Amino acid sequence: MVIAGAGMAGVQTAVALREQGYAGPVTLLGAEPHPPYDRPPLSKAVLLGTAEGSAFDVDFPELGVELRLGVAVTGVRPAAHLVDTDAGPVPYTALVLATGAEPLALPGTRDHPAVHLLRTLDDATRLRPVLDDRRTVVVVGAGWIGAEFATAARQAGCHVTVVEAAGRPLAGALPAVAAEPMAAWYAEAGVELRTGVAVSRVEDHGVRLADGTLLPADAVVVGIGARPATGFLAGSGIALDARGAVLADGLLRASVPDVHAVGDCVSFPSARYGRRLLVHHWDNALQGPRTVAASLTGEEPAVYDPVPYFWSEQFGRFVQYAGHHEAEDRLVHRGDPHGPAWSICWVSPGGVLRAVLTVGRPRDLTQGRRLIASGAPVSPGLVADPAVPLKSATA
Repeated sequence: MVIAGAGMAGVQTAVALREQGYAGPVTLLGAEPHPPYDRPPLSKAVLLGTAEGSAFDVDFPELGVELRLGVAVTGVRPAAHLVDTDAGPVPYTALVLATGAEPLALPGTRDHPAVHLLRTLDDATRLRPVLDDRRTVVVVGAGWIGAEFATAARQAGCHVTVVEAAGRPLAGALPAVAAEPMAAWYAEAGVELRTGVAVSRVEDHGVRLADGTLLPADAVVVGIGARPATGFLAGSGIALDARGAVLADGLLRASVPDVHAVGDCVSFPSARYGRRLLVHHWDNALQGPRTVAASLTGEEPAVYDPVPYFWSEQFGRFVQYAGHHEAEDRLVHRGDPHGPAWSICWVSPGGVLRAVLTVGRPRDLTQGRRLIASGAPVSPGLVADPAVPLKSATA
């Protein structure tokens, strides 16, 4: 077994293979020189210097896994069962693609010394002095990563401005009525939020906006999204979807024999939501490997159709989201969205809970996630009453 990618999805695939009884050789290829590590702390404890790293607590020699670091995958030749790397070809009997996602760069800034991305341990290390010196920072993008970095930078004492081309934070993830209360969090934290204006270019001493404004900046942090890290699959015959994700079936098998994919680099069909899902979140990288390992060890795994889940810590609030919503779903508030604790639920036209967003209401998240998984019909009136436990809101 060869696993391409040593992030959460790749490491958990190796662990799951051993847990499910596979005794043959396992090779784990990691492009970075560092021992495999968890990514969520990078925008929090690692960035603030309260933790030096977030290495996984996995003894690879004890597990019988050959860990090859600093080895980048450059191609796959399915007919020859070979993975090409910058250190030479690696033969495989079965291959698991777990290469994750790569952040989108602001055009024209890839080699600019003041412009930073935040995806890797090296990225966080380069940003540490910015926070330590309490510099002036412009964050491009008011998504999850942008908000988390802005939170850490303000906690460190930096002057922070966040620029978002859309008219509100999280425009690509949440409707206006859900995201609008979050805009106030920036001002409360002392962060200037500028929405509805794009970045024209990064200059020597700041960021020039499309309206001509120059925002002074010692550092610029870009958080405008990510795409599956699958460019190396060009010409391999492995099918990708329109977003560049590996096109997998319900068992996370790719379009060619003996190749699976897991984590941020793969899309899979969801019967629950009637569409393919591409989930760039930690929980997906944790859950998918169990399905892959079961398939590779000859078991009969259940079709992979999880209730997507993620969390974010920003501006002193713990935000959680489970499920997937569409525009036609009915949005139901639970509590005052301008208060300290509230939730929003999405109910399908058929009366089924589809998604739940919670701020400071972890019980709503836990119970809502179970309701989504069960597919049980709910009463929107009961859902709207924050005094009624979600588990009791069934129709």
